[in-house]
Amino acid sequence: MNIHKIATHLNQLADDTETGFNFDCTPINGDIDVLQVEIIGREEIPIFLSLSDNQILCIAYLWGEDEVITDLRSNMMEAMLEMNVPMPLSSFAKVEDKYVVYGALSVNSSLDDIELEIVTLSDNSLEVINEMDSYLN
Repeated sequence: MNIHKIATHLNQLADDTETGFNFDCTPINGDIDVLQVEIIGREEIPIFLSLSDNQILCIAYLWGEDEVITDLRSNMMEAMLEMNVPMPLSSFAKVEDKYVVYGALSVNSSLDDIELEIVTLSDNSLEVINEMDSYLN
């Protein structure tokens, strides 16, 4: 499995797929190959997919540390911890100064499983941004 195979699969999907979404995928070359995935028709943040020997990692960048209302930061962190378990297939993390939601899959996952993870992570990102809005500038 490689990101180009995933991109080709997602870009060829039609509205009648299991998830009902169409995707626009853009490979980003670098030290680690990354696939930027956008769901067509949704105004949201993109999902970044990368592969290692052990896992497929999907990350959605939510907001930066500079966007958090300083006096509410600890309340936001507690709210994120409480939201972490019931949020399906995703978890919170921080990458440098950015808060993210991520999900990981086995490198042996099917293309349908990868599609479902991307849609679920996208759904979760929208919900998180809505729920955490009161903690942000």
